[in-house]
Amino acid sequence: MEKTYRPLYTPEERVRRDATKWTLVQGILAPIQFVVFLVSLYLVLRFLFTGEGESAANISVVIKTLTLYTIMITGCIWEKVVFNCYLFAPAFFWEDVFSMLVLLLHTLYLVALGTGYLDQTQLMLLALAAYATYVVNAGQFIWKLRMARLDEAKKKLAATSPNPAMASVQALVPRSPTATLTGLTVSEAEELHRNLIQGTQIFGFTAVIAHLLAYIYSPWLK
Repeated sequence: MEKTYRPLYTPEERVRRDATKWTLVQGILAPIQFVVFLVSLYLVLRFLFTGEGESAANISVVIKTLTLYTIMITGCIWEKVVFNCYLFAPAFFWEDVFSMLVLLLHTLYLVALGTGYLDQTQLMLLALAAYATYVVNAGQFIWKLRMARLDEAKKKLAATSPNPAMASVQALVPRSPTATLTGLTVSEAEELHRNLIQGTQIFGFTAVIAHLLAYIYSPWLK
């Protein structure tokens, strides 16, 4: 196997992505949610540092959660149209997995707010935990889309400006299917490395959130 990396979109999926109105909807909702996040983050931090604006902070987190629900639902529809599955399409599998953690923490905030299970400070800490996962998840999607653009640009460059001299040289050089000490090809090793790094990041952030939730439930520093 010479290359195992799968492009983010197949030609058919790219056509469906460009044709559906849900792509535009996602493009509009994403910056709106980010603006709501910034405003809410300010209000939450203001309450934690000054004790002021409790109601405003709570309302902002509720609005942020509602925008998250909206973009998740429309995102599932977009994924169904483009990839023919509502969630966990191979192209966005790990991003969708981490999105579930983001959704869980935001939902836990609503439950805690409605039941009064946590005091106000604990609620704000839970909101910050949810926001931390949101930032990581947004970074995942931005990075994946950037990689897709670079991949598309490389394909266009290769298609429009082939280099006959380089092609003739490559044809004379034998290619080794096991070019690394592990027995993997270079592309397979790069794919494994990407999965390892991403899995480690997800595990690390999950561990941090778990410790924060444990501290909210039963502070061990008091």
